[in-house]
Amino acid sequence: MTESIILHHYDKSPYAEKIRLMFGLTNTSWSSLLSPAWPPRPNLDPLTGGYRRIPVAQIGADIFCDTALIAQEVARLSGSAALDPTAVDGSALALMQQAEGQAFFAAIATVPPLRLISTMMQGFGPVGTYRFIKDRVSLLKGGASRPPKGEKAKVVMDSLFYALEVRLSECAWVGGDSPSVADLAVFHPLWLHVSCNRKPLEASQKIQQWYSRVENIGHGTRSEISQADAFKQARESEPRLLPVSVSDAPVAIGAVVEVAPLDYGVVPVKGTLVAVTESRIIVARETADFGKLHVHFPRAGYSIVAK
Repeated sequence: MTESIILHHYDKSPYAEKIRLMFGLTNTSWSSLLSPAWPPRPNLDPLTGGYRRIPVAQIGADIFCDTALIAQEVARLSGSAALDPTAVDGSALALMQQAEGQAFFAAIATVPPLRLISTMMQGFGPVGTYRFIKDRVSLLKGGASRPPKGEKAKVVMDSLFYALEVRLSECAWVGGDSPSVADLAVFHPLWLHVSCNRKPLEASQKIQQWYSRVENIGHGTRSEISQADAFKQARESEPRLLPVSVSDAPVAIGAVVEVAPLDYGVVPVKGTLVAVTESRIIVARETADFGKLHVHFPRAGYSIVAK
């Protein structure tokens, strides 16, 4: 990589673990800026304009929201096409979508409640646990996600294990003969389950062996960066050149818009729409502290509303 990438994340974030493994798979050197597990996030909010979810990646004055888009950036910077989610198809894509859909929430719902609470108490303490639970309840308000509970959650997880077992009987990795973004996408809800349950993964030997191989990919070369340094990079950089927009953009380029996820964490980011491609939305934010920033979102799963 010739460009410096900063990952705003926290260590227990499963979505961030997916990106950290991408750095490991590509042997990437990257900068880590740890964020609070819940808002407010002083290191992020001034850059994104209030985007609710995490992780977020930063390359100078360009800010990338959602791991689907961050993965595309890591693939571009590293030259690793295996990390580009848009290149996945067939059975691997179906398994990715299954894992990143209801199975993600089922991974938490299938942890015994007392063990889940004790895990949060260990990580956040009593007050932090209260804040974390309150925040995660509010995260789902207004969105389309309806997390499975109880027996339904167990059925969802069993279905994921079955599909993964079938896939691994055909290939060494979810994506084929070598590891790819598909493996990391399927891995991260299972990593969440294991982290919350604090027990080894209860699955077939084939799945356990695959899980260990993914886990051992590592995180590349990580170095910590300060908020001041991240802000300095944003302040001293110009956003990169914009891609060509599609002709059928749902809102006119140049309009003031709000962009928000549709499924959960539906806190809108306001800015000027400067580009819409087949796969992404880019808004410009004029800030007093950093000048112009470009905030990037995936097009799939996000709304654009003119204001």
